[in-house]
Amino acid sequence: MDTRASGAAKSYRQILKSTSILGGSSAINIVLRIIRTKFLAVLLGPSGIGLLGVYTSITDMVGAMARMGIDNSGVRQVAEAVGSDDEDKISRAFFSIRRISLFLGVSGMFLLILLSQLISRVTFQDTAHTWDVILLSVIILFDTIVAGEVARIQGMRKISDLAKVSVLSALFGTVFSIPIVYVFGEKGIVPFLMASSAASMVIAWWYASKLKVSRRRTGWAEIRTDVKPLLKLGFVIMVADLMGRGVIYMLRVLVVRSFDLAASGLYQVGMTLSSMYVGFILDSMVKDYYPRLASIADDDAACNELVNEQVEIGTLLAAPGILVILTFAPIIIQMFYSSKFVGAFEILRWGILGMLLRVASWPLGFILQAKRRAGLYLLTDFLMNVIHVALVWAGMSYLGLHGAGVGFFCMCILYWIMIYGVARSLTGFSWSAANIRNALLIVPAVGVVFLSRFILDEFSAMLLGAIISAAFALYSIRTMTHIVSPEGFVCLVRQIKERFWATAFPQDGNK
Repeated sequence: MDTRASGAAKSYRQILKSTSILGGSSAINIVLRIIRTKFLAVLLGPSGIGLLGVYTSITDMVGAMARMGIDNSGVRQVAEAVGSDDEDKISRAFFSIRRISLFLGVSGMFLLILLSQLISRVTFQDTAHTWDVILLSVIILFDTIVAGEVARIQGMRKISDLAKVSVLSALFGTVFSIPIVYVFGEKGIVPFLMASSAASMVIAWWYASKLKVSRRRTGWAEIRTDVKPLLKLGFVIMVADLMGRGVIYMLRVLVVRSFDLAASGLYQVGMTLSSMYVGFILDSMVKDYYPRLASIADDDAACNELVNEQVEIGTLLAAPGILVILTFAPIIIQMFYSSKFVGAFEILRWGILGMLLRVASWPLGFILQAKRRAGLYLLTDFLMNVIHVALVWAGMSYLGLHGAGVGFFCMCILYWIMIYGVARSLTGFSWSAANIRNALLIVPAVGVVFLSRFILDEFSAMLLGAIISAAFALYSIRTMTHIVSPEGFVCLVRQIKERFWATAFPQDGNK
């Protein structure tokens, strides 16, 4: 085995293993989401789905303020405590996060209640939805508690438990959504969101409580000492997260005001489907890759190597799925939703192109968080959010609704260029030969499949796309097998199978 393979095989296996475990939960979530979204799409139609998206944007935006970045800074604090092997430090970090999460959740709930009338007026240009917004405040409390519990699980790097929390939350979300919306229609949207959030809170709390951490009485003076650095980093992350979620809210309001709620539903469908497959890869970056990167943040060479490894595995996993979505976009839209949503076709195609760039750029963005470059992190996020809004507005002004997808894709190009420059200046980052080689194969393949829709008839375009997708899937499997060695790959597949089974049928204890 060559030096590269022998030296990096363990790291690659860790990336593949964590991504596959979380990917297993995502696969189950996708099946559950197909069931849920299919029923909701038929029962609610585009306008109902648009209203659901707007309500979700409201809770996401205010929730980002309430969480104060604890879902990210909490992970770092627990991970650092675990790395120190100091039981006292671990216990303090562990239980301080639970207390501050409860406090922040209650504060966020009252904040949304106070702003409910204003938010209704800004969003819908009337106050008819004020009571619904007030009810949504309960979700802020539940979701903030969930963020704290998940941060504790993630900081301990219990990847299997994270996957189980994700699967069970999606299961109960589906169980609650269908009957409530079936009975109450659009009026059932808020109750099902509340019920799903409550279920997620109970599940996350249960798994976090099972973690073996010594309990000790912690005074308020110690809590303040532990919370200060937690909120200092968390505030920066909160501002960046709030900007991102605020932009999503602004864009949906912009679509509603430029078109209507039905158009907002099409926009949501296109962006949701474009991120669904790629989501599990990005999710694994947050849940496993970031703690690993934070632990070696002072070593630029090690950081760059890990970033390149994550990008390589991420693009190899993402490319085949992206090609499939580009090829069968109309069928996928009707499978997940209904024929009423085919207007989301072009938004989906442009959105999935942007998601490919996100897989390649997100690992670089985490360098700023790992190195605690708060000001630079906020600046890059602020610039990209402003550019995102401007490009989507311009796209819709000149191209209509699908211009929103074009604007998103253009933003992803600019972010990829910018974050590479920032990473290079901080750590001397450069792309590995493996990533350059993969890019030279992926970009032409995606370009051919995307453009075939404009040149060939629908059947021929699908046939060509299917052939290219299958060929690239074989290339990805072959490359990943070579990276971790055939023997290691077989062992990894066996472990993934066991973990996937444990995720699908959760049992007490950690495997």
